[in-house]
Amino acid sequence: MILVGSKDATMRLYTLGNYSNFRPYSLTGHSDSIIGIFFEANSLDLMAVSRNGHLTVWQCSLSLNEMITVENIDKKRLKLNDDDEDDIDMSKGEDRERYLTDKEEKNNIKTLPKDSTNLLSYRKLSRHFLNDHLKEEHSNLKMTAADYHKKVKILVTGFSNGSFLIFEMVGISLIHSLNISDTSISTIVLNNTGDWLAIGCEGHGQLLVWEWQSETYVMKQQAHGSEISSLTYSSDSVYIATGGEDGKVKMWNNQSGFCFVTFKEHTSTVTDVVFAPNNKFVVSSSLDGTVRAFDLARYRNFKTFVALRPVQFSCVSIDSTGEFVAAGGQDVFEAYLWSMKIGRLLEVLSGHEGPIVSLAFSPITSSSTLVTASWDKSLRIWNAVENASDHEIVQLFADGLCVAFRPDGKEIVVATLDGQLLFFDVQTATQVGSIEGRNDLGSGRKDTDLVTAKKNLQAKAFNSVCYSADGQFVIAGGQSKNVCIYNVAQGILLKKFEITQNQSFDAVLEVINRRKMTEFGNKDLVEERETREGGNVRLKLPGVQKGDLAARTFKPEVNVFDVKFSPTGLSWAAATTEGILVYSLNSGFVFDPFHLEIGITPKKTRETLNKKEYASALMMALRLNEPKLTSEILENIPPNDIELTVVSLPQIYVEKVCKHIAIILITTIHIEFYVKWIKCLLNSHKPHKTIVLTLQSNLSKRYSDLSKVCDYNKYTLKVIKRIASLQINKCKEEVKSEYELMEVDENNVISIQ
Repeated sequence: MILVGSKDATMRLYTLGNYSNFRPYSLTGHSDSIIGIFFEANSLDLMAVSRNGHLTVWQCSLSLNEMITVENIDKKRLKLNDDDEDDIDMSKGEDRERYLTDKEEKNNIKTLPKDSTNLLSYRKLSRHFLNDHLKEEHSNLKMTAADYHKKVKILVTGFSNGSFLIFEMVGISLIHSLNISDTSISTIVLNNTGDWLAIGCEGHGQLLVWEWQSETYVMKQQAHGSEISSLTYSSDSVYIATGGEDGKVKMWNNQSGFCFVTFKEHTSTVTDVVFAPNNKFVVSSSLDGTVRAFDLARYRNFKTFVALRPVQFSCVSIDSTGEFVAAGGQDVFEAYLWSMKIGRLLEVLSGHEGPIVSLAFSPITSSSTLVTASWDKSLRIWNAVENASDHEIVQLFADGLCVAFRPDGKEIVVATLDGQLLFFDVQTATQVGSIEGRNDLGSGRKDTDLVTAKKNLQAKAFNSVCYSADGQFVIAGGQSKNVCIYNVAQGILLKKFEITQNQSFDAVLEVINRRKMTEFGNKDLVEERETREGGNVRLKLPGVQKGDLAARTFKPEVNVFDVKFSPTGLSWAAATTEGILVYSLNSGFVFDPFHLEIGITPKKTRETLNKKEYASALMMALRLNEPKLTSEILENIPPNDIELTVVSLPQIYVEKVCKHIAIILITTIHIEFYVKWIKCLLNSHKPHKTIVLTLQSNLSKRYSDLSKVCDYNKYTLKVIKRIASLQINKCKEEVKSEYELMEVDENNVISIQ
């Protein structure tokens, strides 16, 4: 059976099979739209809740076992219509016989028993008013969501003010009520056991899991209330910090995908966010005229930086030592430098003639170089800490939109308004390369565009760019649904990612849907004017980018606001119209032989291992590049021979071993064994920074997982030890009391009284 509830306050019952005692059935009499309808377990009895909080219980006249199935009916013959007679040749005996048989069966199906006593029917058993359990001032609230657990017979209802009620259906008694939000509950679901309750609130982007018996949160998550404007990775790639237009800074765990802290001190849009090099705090800039530092140990705003006059800050950066913070102004064309320790403004870097949209400190510890990009078609390289007046100007062909340092600090990349990526040497301030990326960026056509997508592409550009951890690639995103990865040395496009195909966003398609075309042109270009009293006409403001927020519905334009490579080089993230998207390398097996020769086979590798030539066997396994074989060889090398094997490996194989160990650390049970490998590798060689960060990230994850188990076991063992000691003391006292009753004669024979 399928029961469908509608906004017209009616319900209709349908069946998937054919039943002789069933007619299409409608249930009416409800006073508002149907929110939820639920069958009882193994029964056709049902209940319905409507938007005004009324619960109606319906009782069926039949049980499931009393439904009579119509058998032996050819479904093809049921499709016989009067129009099919033209396709039958009545002169042929076979067609005539088949036609008469089909007609007879069709008439038999239509002729149902006249006795209607066994037909399925419903009667209204009772009606209950659930709103009566709310406070008097909330009694006129609307119900927005409901769910019912058949086994434990619990009904949960959610309302438009964020309240939810839990009823026990035996007697319709209220057993729990709570208000969890100030916005409407969009959906509500009970788990299989009926202990946990999942609640979703679309208005604030909340997702809650509530254990109603103990009245505790199992999970509480909330997204940004509006678009995410910026993001950044921590130096170990474990955490991601995001800033949104709602003025919030959120910290996310990159491995679990959960937000664990939210900072709400900003009163306007957060324009940029950056991690400190030691991962102990995060710094954000905002249009409210402040730059704030948030402590990640105590979760508080411990420093607030402001300028001498109100400034809307558009970007922020922190130097490699974590001692200096710089921010660029959007309405005041200056950059500001503060001391992190004393919290004072040290320098005001002036000279730009347009808004400073991006700035970056050199990642080299010994350097104090600061680079700023502006809409005045210039790039300035400052010696910010030692001598602020010492700077060099680099003229660009178009407005600068974003600037980023290479990890070694010797090169920078600038994204400009003409769709190019320009590369400059920091020491000589000369251009060393360029990439024309406008055609790679691609463009869709908005519903209100008067030009084609190809013509619209000429106004598109990258607004975010970032180097990979090894400096060989750059990733760029902008006013499009595409994100591009380029090889810096060769200047070619390696990969283009399409972040979404969601057509509820604007500018996703390159052509306009033909259904929107009328004799007057595109429907979205026909201006709808509302005439007010006195003849005044309300016109839309020209040049509005966010759409008409007063309209009932509007389509946001797909966009990539920020894009970052992870420091480990294994993933990258993009802040888009859909939210934060994280892409990672596939860790599955891909056959990629490395310096492979004809004589190297898995059998030969195992034979070399049996000869105790451990270094040779490990290098042969790495050449075959089979993860299972490499793990087998590593785990069969005795712990005492690990140090000698590591010393015998060339540097190129060390990188491979470290990368393999970093990947299998997440799943292996031989943690101490592989930690010894890591210790020997780091003492004997110097792997790449990205591999070391990956090792640190995966080790910290295993540490966090195991520490919970170890703490639980530690305290459990203490309890067991305490109980055991009490039992031992009790046994000693019993033995002592029994020993006092014993007597020993002259022959040393013990007799118990």
